[in-house]
Amino acid sequence: MTRPMSDDHAAGAAGRSRPDVADVAVGGGGSVGLTAALAIRHADPRARVLLIDARPPAADQRGPSDERALAIAAAARRMLTRLGVWHRVEALAQPVQEMVVTDSRLRDLVRPVFLSFDGELEPGEPFVHMVPAGALSAAIAAAAVEAGVEILAPETVSDFEADGTGITIRLGSGAERRARLLVAADGVRSRLRGLAGIGVVRSDYRQTAIVVTVAHERPHEGRAVEHFLPSGPFAILPLTGNRSSLVWTERTEEAERLMSLEDFTFEIELERRFGGALGAVTVDGPRRAHPLGLTLVRSFVADRFALVGDAAHGIHPIAGQGLNMGFRDVAALAEVVVEARRLGLDPGAADVLARYQSWRRFDTVEMGLVTDGLNRLFRTDINPLRVARDIGLGIVDRLPGLKRRFIREAAGVGGTLPRLMRGEAI
Repeated sequence: MTRPMSDDHAAGAAGRSRPDVADVAVGGGGSVGLTAALAIRHADPRARVLLIDARPPAADQRGPSDERALAIAAAARRMLTRLGVWHRVEALAQPVQEMVVTDSRLRDLVRPVFLSFDGELEPGEPFVHMVPAGALSAAIAAAAVEAGVEILAPETVSDFEADGTGITIRLGSGAERRARLLVAADGVRSRLRGLAGIGVVRSDYRQTAIVVTVAHERPHEGRAVEHFLPSGPFAILPLTGNRSSLVWTERTEEAERLMSLEDFTFEIELERRFGGALGAVTVDGPRRAHPLGLTLVRSFVADRFALVGDAAHGIHPIAGQGLNMGFRDVAALAEVVVEARRLGLDPGAADVLARYQSWRRFDTVEMGLVTDGLNRLFRTDINPLRVARDIGLGIVDRLPGLKRRFIREAAGVGGTLPRLMRGEAI
């Protein structure tokens, strides 16, 4: 005769994995999705974590040759250190020692510096590092495999259906898997978000970011430069060696023209904006174009479902915070999931996911609105407004306390941080 379980025993059973049920399944194997799977498994080795990725599983196929540069803020670096990832990419990471901001028109002969930041959050701790995207992805993948994350790849999520005890995930191969929670990390155009019925608010900036690596004659000395031009910011971000990554924002029509140019003509256009401080400049990698807009979700969660990274928010790259916001999502979600399991609770339960949403939603909306406002402010080419914003930048440059606050925000250490973002174990 089978006895009904008490409430306490039922909760405990919900928190423990059956052999055929994953505690957490992650759809999407980019840097954010991989880190979500790794963070949960690293903190809770008894958790069964499944990663479903459309790309091949081998680390050497995840793109170590992808030289796109990612800005890794200090808080994210602390998390990656705690998860055993940072030592794998540290040799390829370029610390930003200084950040300078200019505001000018393209035809201006002089670009005065209105604002500059020391690049250290604490002595010996740069507020940001630039890291090759492919190397970072491969490092996180290797750490995830070592931690025991189960990877299904190449594989896709074709559909899913939640019920009272879990979520059934239908795969592109036709197979099915069960999990207690499905995490969507499949990018700003997230298909999984649509399947979950989560709506978004979008604004098209009619701008495109051209991303390209360049080589230059003179060393950059770890200096990052952000030129605010009427068409959008032109950011020069230092990489190892005499190389820099450019994030070049233009109106979409102009970006399309620039992308169609041969390398020689493209380099002439580039030098007009780059300036001569680093000597002759040559393109040192493929160009990529990314349409820009603001995307904010109406909810971070649904029934046994959570969004992280670009699937949860897409913002302007003007502050370099997109990936770092995704890492903060991961740290917050991992913390609430792992703590729920330690209490014997269901990691996919509504109250667990509500805690995650309340932690991340305000921060995300605030950052989206800040970057939106900055983009609109610096795209304005009306003289009185230009003068006012340049005076404002100059005032900030003379107030060490305010500059310090900006550095902390750029480093990702403002607000209520999850433990991993403080470099602490969950």
